[in-house]
Amino acid sequence: MLEILMRLKESAPIHFDLVAVNLDQKQPGFPEHILPNYLESLGVAYQVVEEDTYAIVKEKIPEGKTTCSLCSRLRRALLYKAAKALGATKIALGHHRDDMVETLMLNMFYGGKLKSMPAKLVSDNGEHVVIRPLAFCKEQELIQYAQLKQFPIIPCNLCGSQPNLQRQNIKAMLQDWDKNHPGRIESMFTAMQNVVPSHLCDSELFDFKSINATSGIIDGGDTAFDQEIFSQATALESNNSKVNSADLLQVVEIK
Repeated sequence: MLEILMRLKESAPIHFDLVAVNLDQKQPGFPEHILPNYLESLGVAYQVVEEDTYAIVKEKIPEGKTTCSLCSRLRRALLYKAAKALGATKIALGHHRDDMVETLMLNMFYGGKLKSMPAKLVSDNGEHVVIRPLAFCKEQELIQYAQLKQFPIIPCNLCGSQPNLQRQNIKAMLQDWDKNHPGRIESMFTAMQNVVPSHLCDSELFDFKSINATSGIIDGGDTAFDQEIFSQATALESNNSKVNSADLLQVVEIK
């Protein structure tokens, strides 16, 4: 994400400054030298925020329980604090398309909500604008690009392996779908951009009470499944998926 933003800074019609912020949460084995060395080699402004949130999480969460929820809240608080101290107008996070689809499924399965990660929002404390520049990027293509550029990678399981996390289970399910049903994930992500409130059940989003015989046909009437349109969209995605991702990466490099 940092490299993309650095390249965008060179060609964007607006001026903006970048400060890379990394959190050292004092997990055992955290390689604290890797990112500072890399960022210094790029000549980019950076700040490392050191805070022992690992100890807090271990104290508050019983052994064997999922630590990610508390850890992420503490991490957000540190980022918001750092952004305020820097006078930053935006906080850019590295979530990608697959993260957004996974979050949608998590909220549906376990939260009873049609809710995902937006590409732009106001932070929890109401003080910052959060953006996700990689929102439309596929995880696999980002992995390929990172390997191509040989970016330094810090493992995200330093706090201990938790193989039964709900998010990991959802990820495995989606990866299985992507393998056996090419185009399904693309179709799901397209659906997140093509919401039809009149054909859901949330009366806060659509005024069902005011519908009567004179209202006219609304969003296709009682056609619940747009078979023809769906088939065309799926075929298009399947054709697009045949493009070699490595070739796409090479195009990016040429630019």
